[in-house]
Amino acid sequence: MHLATILAMERLVRRLPTLSAPTQDVLIAGFVTLLQVQGTHSAILADPELAGPVDVLGWAGHGLLILSGLILLVRRRWPIPVFMANAAISVVYFAGGYPDGPGWLALFVSIYTVAAHGDGRRSLVVLANSLGVLAIVWIATTDVGEGERIGWLAFRIGATIMAAALGESIRSRRVIAADAVQRAEVAERTRDEEARRRVDAERLRIAREVHDTVAHAIAIINVQAGVTAHVLDKRPERARETLLTIEQTSARALREMRAVLGVLRGDDDGSPGPSLGALDELLAVARRAGLDVTVAGSVPSGVLPDDVDRAAYRIVQEGITNVIRHAGPARVTVGLELRDGELRVEVADDGGDLSGPAGPPVEPGRGLAGMRERCELLGGAFEAGPDGDGFRVCARLPLNRVEAAAR
Repeated sequence: MHLATILAMERLVRRLPTLSAPTQDVLIAGFVTLLQVQGTHSAILADPELAGPVDVLGWAGHGLLILSGLILLVRRRWPIPVFMANAAISVVYFAGGYPDGPGWLALFVSIYTVAAHGDGRRSLVVLANSLGVLAIVWIATTDVGEGERIGWLAFRIGATIMAAALGESIRSRRVIAADAVQRAEVAERTRDEEARRRVDAERLRIAREVHDTVAHAIAIINVQAGVTAHVLDKRPERARETLLTIEQTSARALREMRAVLGVLRGDDDGSPGPSLGALDELLAVARRAGLDVTVAGSVPSGVLPDDVDRAAYRIVQEGITNVIRHAGPARVTVGLELRDGELRVEVADDGGDLSGPAGPPVEPGRGLAGMRERCELLGGAFEAGPDGDGFRVCARLPLNRVEAAAR
């Protein structure tokens, strides 16, 4: 094989990765066919005891070398049949006593293809059994008395093993790369799902905060505005008190809304949210709205975790808001109790004064759903339902946070 051929092969190998699979197969089949024929001719001409290539190979020998190279065109589509065909051609070629040379190149390429594009274990079993039979045939058709022929025999057997090992190595790397890509895709999907879950959880949290803040403030303002309109002419001092309540309620709602919007804008100042420490202020506003509120039990300051403290305040706030919206002036009892590692919060009313004129119907809101969500996020429990003529909500919030099973 002369230098020009070697350089041409080197250029071909460099270009192969950028070519399509059919183009690669055409080029490989053409080069293998050319090298087998040209290399065998060179081996014949280099042996002074042999006649010319045409006399030694004849049409049959040339046909075998050309056929074994050209069937590589379909090696990817039918790897095992192509390998079997080349193995049979190799047996016929060497059994026919044709001179040794690079006539085994097509066989090595087909062995590599079976290993590289096969399914691993099954392909290797097929190759091992076939190569064992092929080695036996090669040994049987080789004149062991000639040292040079024994060397070529050893080279063919070793080269077949190397071709199979190279193909299996390429297949393993391809499988590992595919697994890595799949794991990366799964990890990416998991990250996206986790991000969406956190965004949804934050969106629901903000929605609850906005609902509780706005619903409570609007309920108080609505009641106080009605009282103001009723007593404006007869009791202006009472009207002044209700307007002051409206001002204080709206100012507090604006502060809480500003804190929620700060979270959305990313400029949260880290100030704590509402907690049971502000319960007296909440109850004072409720009393000015016409509720007769009493508190049963108490919780020492600094005992509750921040998330439990905020949730308890919001549950009391929403419970009082529901009384104002649905029952009007009523007697309300707020119960707070620490027992068995949990905080129990209860808001119950007596149904209000039903003798007065009925107000406009109130659309059901999401207050109860929001209270239930707050409890479940902390691993607690929530109950709500009629209690005599009134309504009662009860929440149990564990002090040691337990993730809800459904989360």
